[in-house]
Amino acid sequence: MSLLSAGAASSEADQALQAKLSVLAAGHHGKVALYAEDLVTGKTVALNADTPVQTASVIKLTVLYEALEQVRDGKVHFDDKLTLTHGDQVAGSGVLAFFDTPQQLTFKDALTLMIILSDNTATNLAIDHLGLKSIDDQIVALGLKDTWLYKKIYLPSSGPMPADQKTFGLGKTTAYEMATVMKRLVTCDLDPPSAGATAPNPKSPAPRADQPLCDVAMHMLKSQFYRNSIPRYLEAQDSSEKDSEIANKTGALDAVRNDVGVVITRNGPILISEFTYQNQDHSWTPDNEGEVLMAKMAKEIVSAWAN
Repeated sequence: MSLLSAGAASSEADQALQAKLSVLAAGHHGKVALYAEDLVTGKTVALNADTPVQTASVIKLTVLYEALEQVRDGKVHFDDKLTLTHGDQVAGSGVLAFFDTPQQLTFKDALTLMIILSDNTATNLAIDHLGLKSIDDQIVALGLKDTWLYKKIYLPSSGPMPADQKTFGLGKTTAYEMATVMKRLVTCDLDPPSAGATAPNPKSPAPRADQPLCDVAMHMLKSQFYRNSIPRYLEAQDSSEKDSEIANKTGALDAVRNDVGVVITRNGPILISEFTYQNQDHSWTPDNEGEVLMAKMAKEIVSAWAN
């Protein structure tokens, strides 16, 4: 298993980090894909970062991104009213499946539940409001070649599916590509890249009109309920009382554990995108091997770059 480091590859710190991450990944009973980037220094480390993987609920980051784009363009509004019916309720994570219906909530409510609790019913409501095609068109506009949202959660597809849908289920991505989605949320870069455009600069201020939208999204991500992976050994405060310095979105299936987030350190933001799959540990406990591995890798990355 090879671990490739980009940017400042000759630095002693990066070589040491590479060795530590390689050892951790080699000991995992499953497969690992990882991409991490220091948004100030530009240092990166990558492990199978271009390998397509199952997203599970991490794909909800693309729904959130498209929501910000459509709110900015006036196509939808955070206070739009959505009606939850019994037919909308699906299984899995979240709380809306247990609500009496009909129930009215705002579009922002649905997005909040989608991110903080990974609510599957809320996600489907958001997809309906935005349009599945619009979300996938945005993915294409962002230049992502191996990322796709195939359908709504726990519901049949509405049309012919690509052949690889059976392999990936709800969605597919790579560690690098999903990191770029999170990076756009962190840096508040809401414009799809034009031909020849350079990557967003985290030191450059976002357009003033866009920042409130990004603040809403980051507040949701910093209020994330599932904190067993990236935040596990790094969280320093109760995120229910004030915004955490860690914003993340998780995803899980029986043999999959994923987490994509940013850790705001005293030296600046560190982006971490981690995917574990074909895991032997299928348990649904906080100490699932995939969860613990991602937590250890996140700790090593932050320790190497933030000190």
